[in-house]
Amino acid sequence: MAGTTLEARTSGDGAVTFRVRVSVRARRNEIEGVTEGALRLRLAAPPVEGKANEALCRLLAERLKIARSAVRIVGGEHSRLKRVEVRGVGLDRILQLADGVPQ
Repeated sequence: MAGTTLEARTSGDGAVTFRVRVSVRARRNEIEGVTEGALRLRLAAPPVEGKANEALCRLLAERLKIARSAVRIVGGEHSRLKRVEVRGVGLDRILQLADGVPQ
């Protein structure tokens, strides 16, 4: 994972979009780093009835200290590789999150 950077984009309205690769049924929720340009997350929730998607949004909102409603899955809802949109934070905060810098 070392040497890989997160591929993230800022839209004209200030939202940041990036890819997330999810592993479910982990021991705990955590951010592992970056793999192939995507933020890699481990989630304790199972991929049933949207529980893993909800856990993903909750984890990112908690780590970025923003409202849960500011995090939205915009692609890949039923896939391990998802596209996420975050509002209310800058690209620099997302990149710090990927680098493991404490928020």
